[in-house]
Amino acid sequence: MKRILIIRTSAIGDIVMASPMIRVLREAWPRAAIAWLVDPSVRCLLDHHPALDEVICWSKEQWWQLIRNYQYLRLGGDITAFSRDLRQRRFDLALDVQGLLRSRLLAWLSGATERVGFESREPGNHLMTRIVSRGPSSKAMSSEYRHLMHTLGLDPGPFAPEIVLSPSDRDSAREICENHGLENRYAVLCPFTTRPQKHWIEARWVETATHVATEFNLAIVLLGGPQDAAASRRIRSRTEVKIVDFTGQTTLGQAAAVVEQAALVIGVDTGLTHLGTAFKRPTIALFGATCPYLTTSNSRTIVVYNRLTCSPCKRKPTCAGRYDCMKAIGSDEVYRAVRRLISVHP
Repeated sequence: MKRILIIRTSAIGDIVMASPMIRVLREAWPRAAIAWLVDPSVRCLLDHHPALDEVICWSKEQWWQLIRNYQYLRLGGDITAFSRDLRQRRFDLALDVQGLLRSRLLAWLSGATERVGFESREPGNHLMTRIVSRGPSSKAMSSEYRHLMHTLGLDPGPFAPEIVLSPSDRDSAREICENHGLENRYAVLCPFTTRPQKHWIEARWVETATHVATEFNLAIVLLGGPQDAAASRRIRSRTEVKIVDFTGQTTLGQAAAVVEQAALVIGVDTGLTHLGTAFKRPTIALFGATCPYLTTSNSRTIVVYNRLTCSPCKRKPTCAGRYDCMKAIGSDEVYRAVRRLISVHP
């Protein structure tokens, strides 16, 4: 029996985009034992996948805390114990689809006979047995992971993201929505990320919330983390329409379930937006500084992206913090996208 370890410890959107690999690997090796190594903060996205045998948690923060506190002996003990635990599973194949030094190290610690990883500028290639390219430039969602499957000689098939949530998260989200008067259809707005170059202008979120609520009679829900609470309050304070603000009020599993039940999702390049695509909800994704996907497995996703000569700049903006690429997206573009989705998928 083949034993396979997928290593992609974070983040939400990357796990969504890598998730089609599970089904491809399962179809190629029906009797294989397939595990995924992930940060505990996002394990809820994988725990209930029917084609995944095991979710193994590794906390980067726990190891970094030991380093910050100069507890090197304890760190060494933890690394040894974790490696021993992984090696007991006798993995034949480890797939490092993160391409970082730490993910390379985790692949090596697993003791897998074959360790395959994406090419990367980070050190650690010597810890792998095989380095593969991310494939030709593509505007398809999950293109690098699809290319990896091809490289392994596997048929990727439709390669659609697949996230399965727990019944408890679904029930909890439904109860939370009902407690806030969201028995009917609602639109989820996902304005927040950890990188400012991905953000859309707050005034345009206000305009969009007002327009969607009044023209399409949809309740408006804001989702984000605790660090986004101040920004969400600013958006709420500038519109007269009712906004139900769940920012920082839900677990990741609950937030994902709120997205899964939404009539419409509008967001920037962030994990919750990509979940909208994975759940095949009508989704509008706003891209600027980051590489956009323009085609997805979800016919109900519209990508709004105005390519500038400087985009995508990724983490190295050249506009002195103006983020012209995101400013170039007008509210009217988003309105037109909403009309298209609502008219086709009422």
